[in-house]
Parts: sequence; structure tokens; C-alpha cells
Amino acid sequence: MANTLVQDLIEAGIHFGQRASGWNPKMGSYIYGKRNGIHIIDIKETVKGLLLAKKFIAKTVASGKDVVFVGTKRQSKSVLEQRVGDAKMHYVTERWLGGTLTNFRTIRLRLKRLEELEAIQNTDNFASYSKKMESQLKRELAKIKRNLDGIRKMEKLPGALVVIDVKHEVTALKEARKLGIPTIALIDTDGDPELVDIPIPGNDDSMKSIDVVVRELCLAVVDGKQSRQISGENPSGGGDDASGPGRGDQQRRSSRRPQTRASEIATQEVPEGASAAQ
Repeated sequence: MANTLVQDLIEAGIHFGQRASGWNPKMGSYIYGKRNGIHIIDIKETVKGLLLAKKFIAKTVASGKDVVFVGTKRQSKSVLEQRVGDAKMHYVTERWLGGTLTNFRTIRLRLKRLEELEAIQNTDNFASYSKKMESQLKRELAKIKRNLDGIRKMEKLPGALVVIDVKHEVTALKEARKLGIPTIALIDTDGDPELVDIPIPGNDDSMKSIDVVVRELCLAVVDGKQSRQISGENPSGGGDDASGPGRGDQQRRSSRRPQTRASEIATQEVPEGASAAQ
């Protein structure tokens, strides 16, 4: 299975980084070499990060918490909507609204408004309103649905945040850090690995490479849900006391449960199969 995963990653071109002239020196430990001016990512580091992320996601979901996937760049939109949607998990693919996590109550109010507008639409399709008001309500409905439809079932704060390309999702990562929510990211050679807790070094511009990574992480979600059902955990998931390798120090001190630091998770034994890539 591990050999198949490595083969899928290589065929997807996940080892092709950015131009060497635009690299981030902090990614040095994840780079194998350089070819024709392009950095080549060490596939061993990719597999290690991916397996570590899968292990953490499965454990998080099994404990009753949920995961939010964020990928607003064009290459990741359809992948997340299909893969994460099939796994019945939450995602943001259109635009990350500031305060989605830090001002979650307001987001829930907007989702409640979405339900109200959909109820009106299903009742008489806005026929009881004037043409002007009908147009306004339809625009409001379309806007809320476009931005928040992927997280409409997220009742509480997530236990982890997964992003595609840290440069595109800085706001989401900052909000997660502020709240102490653990973060996982597919990160290219031009990104900053210090922004996330579990980096998965790899090509974040290729739809194929994004698809392979998201596919594997969604498999971990499914495994976690199965464990959750077996253990009888609350299926509602989420929770703003999410444990994990978050970096929000102030939030950790005030949290009811002790947070697990990323450095501690990283030093744990890598799941069986990682050695296949070495």
C-alpha cells in the first residue's frame, strides 16, 4: 500500500517545487536538489508528513472533532468539493471570510440566514416579494451559499485545519493559530513551514498532486469516523477546546484540556509504511 502511495505521488508530480530563485530558505530541509532551475522536493519528507497528518486527522476525528479543508486557489476547488464532500467533512473553496473561526458566532448567524432564504425559495420562490426585493434576496442567497455552503453543517469550531498552499491561506492559518487549532498544509518550496504544525512538502500548484494528498487525508477522515462510531463518540464533532499541536499559547493556557505540541507529535514514531519511501 505504501509503495502504491509513493508511486501515486511521483506520478502526480508532487516532487516538483517552485523555481529555485523564488524559494523560501526555511524549506531547505525538505528539498532534495535542483534540476533545470527547479527545486526537487524530497519525496521521503512528503510521505513522512502525509502519514503523520493522516494519523493525526484519524485520531482527531475519532475523538469526536471535525476537520476543515481550505483551498481557495483554482486548482484545489473541484478536488476539495468532490473529495471532502464525499467524506462528509467541511471545506472552504471560494473565499475565506475573515472571522470564520475567530468570529464563529457571526458565521453561524449568516448560515441561519441562508436557511431562512432557502426556506422562502422552497415555499414560493420569492413570488410574494416585489421584483426589486426578489432580486436582492436572490443575490444575498447566492453570495452566502457561495462562500459558506461548505461549512454549513459545522456546528462548532474544528479540531484541525487543512490548507492547500500557505501563501493563499494566511488569514485562515492566523485565525487557527490564535485559537490554538492544529494546522496541516500542503506546502511548496516557496512557502513558510513555520506557519503550520504539520507540513506536507509538495507541489501545491498541480491538481493531480493536490488530489492525491486530499484523497489520502479524506481516507483518514473516514477511518476516524468509523472509529468514532465504534467508540460511540458524539457524531456532532468539532469543539472549541480542540486538542492537538496548535500554537495559540494564550488559548492553550486557558483551555480545559492540555494541548499537544507539534514538536511532540513529530517525534513520535512515524506510522508503518513510511520507510517504503526511503
